[in-house]
Amino acid sequence: MKSLDVKVWSVRKRDTKTPSYGVRWYVAGNVFSDTFRTKALADHYRSKLMRAMREGEEFDSESGLPASLEEGKASLTWYSFALRYLAMKWPHSAPNTRDAINESLTSVTLALLDERAGRPSDAALRRALRNWAFLLPGPDSRDVPDDVLNVLHWVAKASRPLADLADAAVARQVLDSLKLKLDGTAAAAETVRRKRRTLVNAANYAVDLGELQENPITAVRWQKPKVSNQVDPRVVANPEQARNLLTAVSYIGGYRRARGRRLVGLFACMYFGGFRPAEAVGLAEADLVLPDAGWGSALLHRTRPSVGRQWTDTGETHDDRGLKNRPTEDVRRVPIPPQLIVVLREHLDTFGTATDGRLFFSEKGAVVPSSTYYRVWQEARFLALPTEVAASPLASRPYDLRHSALSTWLNAGVDPTEVAERAGNSVEVLLTRYAKCLDGRHEVANRRIEDLLREYE
Repeated sequence: MKSLDVKVWSVRKRDTKTPSYGVRWYVAGNVFSDTFRTKALADHYRSKLMRAMREGEEFDSESGLPASLEEGKASLTWYSFALRYLAMKWPHSAPNTRDAINESLTSVTLALLDERAGRPSDAALRRALRNWAFLLPGPDSRDVPDDVLNVLHWVAKASRPLADLADAAVARQVLDSLKLKLDGTAAAAETVRRKRRTLVNAANYAVDLGELQENPITAVRWQKPKVSNQVDPRVVANPEQARNLLTAVSYIGGYRRARGRRLVGLFACMYFGGFRPAEAVGLAEADLVLPDAGWGSALLHRTRPSVGRQWTDTGETHDDRGLKNRPTEDVRRVPIPPQLIVVLREHLDTFGTATDGRLFFSEKGAVVPSSTYYRVWQEARFLALPTEVAASPLASRPYDLRHSALSTWLNAGVDPTEVAERAGNSVEVLLTRYAKCLDGRHEVANRRIEDLLREYE
């Protein structure tokens, strides 16, 4: 059973013109074969077989495999593979992406655990995976509490083989588990889509490593939750509402401490300039042109998104990076109206800048946390809006000021290409997400329709 004849050949799939590559070998007169997505994977597998033959390994007459390959297939669990996948993705991922990968791998790992004695609670499992296993540096490089080590040891023993995902029933079971939160209620559609995307990417990596022949997740006919790509028109504030909200912000926290006054300019950048919150937080005085009359401009090139310090390489709670979905060195020049220029000039005269030139900073000079400006915004809403309006979704988040800005520009008749350029979006995304009427704008449209109809009476 040690004699072996091995060769590689190409076969065409029945349903596609893309060729797959197979390895065929003979053991004790029996023919065995395996197929792979690329020729490189097939050659890699062929070299493993040839190495086993040269080293005199015994081949099993039923499976046709040497002991080294049989053991390798049996020993690789989903959990072990997930750690390898994390190590591959982590160095090149943004902090928020690392958080998303961590959460996704945790959910899939929980769905791929066998029932074994001594199972920890779901809360303990999730805490150990989220805070220790799927976080770099990993548990082997940190001092880990004994109770966490025990949980991770149990996970390593209970994790099902990676190869189980090739079973369509198992793959579907894992996908269905992503639709539920820990309390059994339905997860948000965007969360489910994000977790599935990570699982698909991980399975592709398993194919690249030769651990799976093809991606079993994409082969499952599974109903994906529908995700709305449109902005809820109820969140869009009209200019009068926006002005009232900005005024209300200045009253939050008292005059001397200036908890709200420090942030008026931040929110004004989102509304008058269409900035993303992280873009406004990273804005520096050197990036601004503020003339005495007319329009000015802001040169955006830096963002400071809020993330947990465990996800950043620096250990800081804010990442320091370029513009969203753009090369690191890319910049975006945004014209800013006189209304925003007045607000920014007043801010600079009152508060100056942080040591690195940033306009918006805490009392101690630190980067403004998202939790801080979110709380100020919530207080301002209830101060500026009538009770029934404050209870509605109108401008419920600071980001909704950006939605209002882009909708205002579109309603003003600005060309969508120009709006997209200022906003840092594609025209397609702009028209899909942001082409919404202003709150109360339908009344203007109704009057125009009535005027037209009255002409024919």
